Parts: sequence; structure tokens; C-alpha cells
Amino acid sequence: MKKLLTLLFCLSVLHGMAQNTPLRKIVSVKADALQSKIVAWRRDFHEHPELGNREVRTSGIIAKHLQSLGIEVQTGIATTGVVGILKGGQPGPVVALRADMDALPVTERVDLPFASKVKAQYNGQEVGVMHACGHDSHMAILMGVAEVLSSMGGILNSI
Repeated sequence: MKKLLTLLFCLSVLHGMAQNTPLRKIVSVKADALQSKIVAWRRDFHEHPELGNREVRTSGIIAKHLQSLGIEVQTGIATTGVVGILKGGQPGPVVALRADMDALPVTERVDLPFASKVKAQYNGQEVGVMHACGHDSHMAILMGVAEVLSSMGGILNSI
């Protein structure tokens, strides 16, 4: 997960800066420090999945986290979407990062402490709901990326 977090961060800064060894070390240290938070977020999202356009709890957690980082947040995008805008201190190109939030109408069949036990109505039937394709990880990783980027705002590009 640390390598993915580092990769996402490196893609979000100028190519020349991403090649800078000291910057890579800084990002690596920051990513290492966030690993347990990212795992906890992922497990929480996995345990509490929500079907598409019903991600009220999920979008609330993400919006609150981004706001706590000083990131400008817009909510209610296409029903439950969240947009965070982080303005850097340098001129130059910008980047957009995204993560899906929706879970699938699939019953989880594993015995993990954070396994989904959520049920919901889907097409008129009660079904199990779970993050079966990684959106829980996508959201948690992107929350970590937001935390790293927000802590480095002075060296990032501005919109």
C-alpha cells in the first residue's frame, strides 16, 4: 500500500520534482506514518459499504477528513460525490485524483472481523452489500494521499 500511495503522490507533482530523491524520501516517511490509518479506513469502509448514490456515511467521512486537512470541499456532487480542492504554493499544471465509493450488491462470505454484514434493497430484493472490487482501498489510499499532499502544500502547484 505504501508503494501505491507513494506512486499516486509522485504522479501529482511536477515530473521533475518527482525525480528528486529528497522529495521521494519525504513522501516515503509520510506514507509510512499513515499506513495504520489507511488500513483502519479501508477496513471501516469495507465493513460499512453503501450502494451507489447511497454513500451518505462514506461521503461524510471523506468530506470531514478533507476539511480537517484544510482542503476546500464540495459535497453533493452527483448525489453523494465529494470534491476536494487543494491549492498549492507554486504555479504550474494541476492534477486530478479520483476514487469510486460505491459497493456492490454482493454477499460477503469470509470470516474477517471487518467483513460486511450490511443488507440493502436492490432491484426490489434484500441483498448483501460489500466492497468486492477495491473501492474501499481506493478511498482509503486517496484519503492518505490527500493527507500527504496537504502537508506539502507549499511545494505543490496552484490551480
